[in-house]
Amino acid sequence: MVLLAAGALLATGTLMILGQGQAADILASVVIAFVVLVTAKDMVQHMMRGHWGLDILAVVAMVATVLVGEYLAGLIIVLMLTGGEALEKMAENKASRELDTLISRAPAFAHRNNRNDGQIVRIPVDEVQVGDVLLVRGSEVLPVDGVVLSERATVDESSVTGEPVPVTRAKGDEVLSGSVNGTESFSMRATATAADSHYASIVQLVQEAVASQAPMVRLADRYAVPFTAVSLLIAGIAWYLSGDPVRFAEVLVVATPCPLLIAAPVAFMGGMSSAARVNVIVKEGGTLEKLARVRAAGLDKTGTLTQGHPTVTDIRGFSCSTAETLAHAAAAEQYSVHVFAEPIVKVARERGLNLPPVRSAEEFATNGVVAVLADGSEVRVGKARFVREVTGHIPELNLEPGVAAVYVAVAGELAGVLLLSDPVREDASETLKLLREQGVTDIFMVTGDVESTARSVGDAVGIERIYAEMTPQQKVKVVQANTSRPALMVGDGINDAPVLAASDVGVAMGARGATAASESASAVITSESLARLVDVINISKRTVRIALQSIWLGIIISVGLMLVAAFGHLPAVAGALLQEVVDLVAILSALRALSAHNKVPSMRRGVSSPERQAAQRGVTGY
Repeated sequence: MVLLAAGALLATGTLMILGQGQAADILASVVIAFVVLVTAKDMVQHMMRGHWGLDILAVVAMVATVLVGEYLAGLIIVLMLTGGEALEKMAENKASRELDTLISRAPAFAHRNNRNDGQIVRIPVDEVQVGDVLLVRGSEVLPVDGVVLSERATVDESSVTGEPVPVTRAKGDEVLSGSVNGTESFSMRATATAADSHYASIVQLVQEAVASQAPMVRLADRYAVPFTAVSLLIAGIAWYLSGDPVRFAEVLVVATPCPLLIAAPVAFMGGMSSAARVNVIVKEGGTLEKLARVRAAGLDKTGTLTQGHPTVTDIRGFSCSTAETLAHAAAAEQYSVHVFAEPIVKVARERGLNLPPVRSAEEFATNGVVAVLADGSEVRVGKARFVREVTGHIPELNLEPGVAAVYVAVAGELAGVLLLSDPVREDASETLKLLREQGVTDIFMVTGDVESTARSVGDAVGIERIYAEMTPQQKVKVVQANTSRPALMVGDGINDAPVLAASDVGVAMGARGATAASESASAVITSESLARLVDVINISKRTVRIALQSIWLGIIISVGLMLVAAFGHLPAVAGALLQEVVDLVAILSALRALSAHNKVPSMRRGVSSPERQAAQRGVTGY
């Protein structure tokens, strides 16, 4: 379309220079009529769906130029409309470059060590199976998630965690797909397929973000009716007072709404790109608009305010020995997705315990898991209240801050208790302080953990309002009942998925891979830093501010040009050319959102994840 418009404008101008005015007028009329029909068709379809857009002004302006004989001005409007669409695509492509980079870097191949002959074979990454031994060569991208088999591996995880300093992983440590190996080759065992790996989940989120259309685009349409009315009013008055219908066309030529149509989507694509640069994948532009106005924040405890890497610190036996207590707990926890399950099973395996065979198991969200062993006995693992249902009295424990107790019952008797510690994130307290400075004054904790553990974490980070021992349904009710709006919720577990989906803005701590939380959330933090929450809110505010500034800039300039044209000081052709300049100004103004990440407060004030803090102290690995 833009090439047709440019060619028609060039041909019309050439014909006019050659004295073929009639042929020039006919050519211009045909091209303008074609564009009017195409634009009008789209406009009517939008109007039938209840959306009154700004294209009506462009259609009226093009028709008016033909009726009054301003064919050259009409062609310039055509070029402006089609060129504006092309410029918008170019701007969107530039704005989404950061998002596309993730997709383009997705690993395509892996080098597998065949079990039979020990040969290294290059295979498509989709063929990697769990348990495969892979060779990762120097500077290669890790194809899937896995554990290190070599004595050590030095990898750059900046593309997936945001931490700029390479980290050293020892034998048995986990490594993430999408990380870049250093100069030394190492072997790893795949723990996930390519589709289930960490990097694949990020790529999927990015694709959703790129494909989405920012609802903020409709913000420009909210100006459609008043802007159209004002433009037609000015044009009508100018025609009436001057008695010249050309004046009507001259006013409408500079009233074409391209700046308003272009500014919002370009700004929001830029904001989404800026968010990606600080390791936050925003799935749609509407999320940025809500984040810019957020006034309340609910946070889960485990994996959000805490590091989410709990460790077993003590085991106490009651009716069973400590080894039996651990073995029964691990047998049941194999079937749990709770964050405590993995460390319990890991400790049992490290100690070489034989886990009793399990016939069936069922998990009760936020409470625990019940397993029926092969001999028919029941094992119940979880909170005190959950285990007390079958054991009766449970002795009270004096726990240190940040320590959680997991009770174990076997055949209705209290077998023992496991104590786990999950340290508070080092950046949590400062992050909450920055949130309050951003206007998020209503901050509360919503967790399924017991009151004592939740209170100790709340005291450590400065949260007074705490909702403990909440089920997923109760979490939803707490957030929905909150009076400060919009409200965001931050979580990372499967039991957080309902509340993330129900809140105004759900933010998932998704650094450890794809979960129900990240799928139901509006945005996903792909690094281990809670401070990214402050970053994305700041980016959102700046993006919305830039979008509105760009829209109003286009309105003010257009109204000013309309007034000049109304007094007869701006010929139609000159006005059409000036409107092209207005388009460029609007796009350049909106593109400022691409650099919104450069002004985030946590970066300026040094809030960072534990990995970055370690790097600043000169520590590059474990």
